[in-house]
Amino acid sequence: MSDNRLESDYRLECAYLAGGWSSDVVVSVAADGLITAIRPAAQLPDGGPGVEGAEPVAGIVVPGMPNAHSHAFQRAMVGNTEYRLSDHDSFWTWRQAMYALANQIEPDELQVVATQVYVEMLKAGYTSVAEFNYLHRRRDGTAYDGSNALWDALGAAAQTAGIGLTFLPTLYQSSDFAAQPLKPEQHRFYLDTDEFLRAVDDHRRGDSGTRRTGVAFHSLRAVPPDNLRVAARALRSMDATMPLHIHVAEQLLEVQACQKVTGRRPIEFLLDTGLLDEHWCLVHATHATPRELAGVAQSRAVVCVAVTTEANLGDGFFDTPRFLSVGGRLCVGSDSHATVDPAEELRWLEYQQRLQQQRRGALATPAEPHVGTALWAAAAEHGAAALGQPVGSIAVGRRADWLVLDATHPTLAGGALETTLDRLLFAGGRAAIRDCMVAGRWVVRDGRHAADEVQSSRFGKLVAKLSRQS
Repeated sequence: MSDNRLESDYRLECAYLAGGWSSDVVVSVAADGLITAIRPAAQLPDGGPGVEGAEPVAGIVVPGMPNAHSHAFQRAMVGNTEYRLSDHDSFWTWRQAMYALANQIEPDELQVVATQVYVEMLKAGYTSVAEFNYLHRRRDGTAYDGSNALWDALGAAAQTAGIGLTFLPTLYQSSDFAAQPLKPEQHRFYLDTDEFLRAVDDHRRGDSGTRRTGVAFHSLRAVPPDNLRVAARALRSMDATMPLHIHVAEQLLEVQACQKVTGRRPIEFLLDTGLLDEHWCLVHATHATPRELAGVAQSRAVVCVAVTTEANLGDGFFDTPRFLSVGGRLCVGSDSHATVDPAEELRWLEYQQRLQQQRRGALATPAEPHVGTALWAAAAEHGAAALGQPVGSIAVGRRADWLVLDATHPTLAGGALETTLDRLLFAGGRAAIRDCMVAGRWVVRDGRHAADEVQSSRFGKLVAKLSRQS
């Protein structure tokens, strides 16, 4: 899509910049959405009220949060599995319901569901998303002719919503370790390695602006080791900085099965491949040893936790303090969308530690004693690395992906500026998110998105239909 805009200036009343909190600054944003200059308004020639041509932005501006892990189609099943089937309900029983949905949904339906969840993300504070997609084939398991309709549906949904997208087509070839064949309910996920690499190469040629192509390996149980090595090396030749994601060590059964077949734990196995670097993102890593966490930190790979999904599925606790103590880089994602709210992900990341350690301020740092600020700034920075996009902070060279908080809202009113992100996380501050900008374009104004009315009706009817079929 062509863009004939010239550079735009915004006069921000208050903002959390890369260097900390600031008031009354003018930010210049180029037509491509990248920030070109940040200057105190008082230092400009006409620095009085109304720097000529600058759009005033009242409130408190903070960087939008990258969502480093999403399965958009799963938004259609949220709330439908919250009843007990047996005394042994777990991730593995939930997975059967997920497979049922994955084998029902058609491309036009996927677009409706994805548009819904992407709009919800924007309103909640996520301004970009890594879409970990393993829906590749028709319902009968055959390939699409020409362009992949399921991939196209997700791209169209992101465009309609206006969210930044790192699309992660996912390699998924086996049902368990030792290259066990796929089960019938998994046939829709299959691509052979050469077919997969060609499709990724074709897709990335359409990247521009807020769109980037990366890759995911579903898990070590779903990708035979030799295929993972071959694909990872081919992808590095294709794009040396391509984001590579993988589910790993989410469940104890996975860890035990990996040890039985390979003689190593999943993260230990990945470290031994020598493939991990700063462009990898390990999703969950729930059951990691101290030695493994140190190895991941040393590799500079990012870990993405999805606390509300991990809690919903009974996965366990990620050892956040240990990982951070060895210099680990941590970000968040909404995963199955049990909750679509970065503030809640970060709040419960902190609350897990308060409950375990029986003390407060568990994840504050000597450099940043405000827990909300420490968590938001770090997750935004490392989420940007996981997505491979220039987002995550308000700084020159970064994209203008911003949230505008209403400073008069009861959750923020009367608070000191430096407590803003604390209030966003711990005082219900999500309700104060008024506006949202992605790449210099307002996509949410006064809590409303242009797609709201039409999208709400479409989504409701679709969920009713899918529920009847399940």
